[in-house]
Amino acid sequence: MALKKRNFFLALKIYDFLPPLATAFEFVKYKEHLTLDGLIKIVCIKASINLGLADNLSRAFSNIIPSVRPVAQSIKIIDPNWLAGFVSAEGNFFINVINSKTKVGKQVVLMFSISQHSRDAILLRAICDFLGCGDYYARTNRDEGNFTVAKFSDIELKIIPFFKHYSILGVKSLDFSSFCEVVDIIKVKEHLTEQGLAKIEKIKSGMNTKRVS
Repeated sequence: MALKKRNFFLALKIYDFLPPLATAFEFVKYKEHLTLDGLIKIVCIKASINLGLADNLSRAFSNIIPSVRPVAQSIKIIDPNWLAGFVSAEGNFFINVINSKTKVGKQVVLMFSISQHSRDAILLRAICDFLGCGDYYARTNRDEGNFTVAKFSDIELKIIPFFKHYSILGVKSLDFSSFCEVVDIIKVKEHLTEQGLAKIEKIKSGMNTKRVS
């Protein structure tokens, strides 16, 4: 199992390491980074990996052409514990309360999502296949893609049971716990009352970036 995990991580990150990072290391090793030409080569490499260049570097090197970076052709998730760890860092649990034509005038919308750079679309699609639910959406206005689960039955019967069995860690576990509270409220249809909506609004107000501790 340890070897399988290692191979999976290599599949995800190897294109940020070989040849880009290894090549940059060689430039530094042989002092090429001390020349303008060598520095530009390193910036070209940096522009092609991870999230690319920060705004200040983009302005300073406006004519940079990113190095060609290979793209993974296939990824298969084999370890549910890895996915739980990944979601602990990259996953998001959202609760939205929007206006509607219901009796209480509000509708509760739940969503579990993971956002990554568009070049990791194959990874997000692999997560979709592994969990057996959700969809992948590419953003048209930036280099980003989203794996999203918004169907309540999928959240109730697939997402919640999965992450209760394979635990999310860190502060994200608190958001997951709050998310589960709201799911329980909806299951008994308490969200169709003003009292239930008030509970949900209170839970929502303490999640994600609004969480104090």
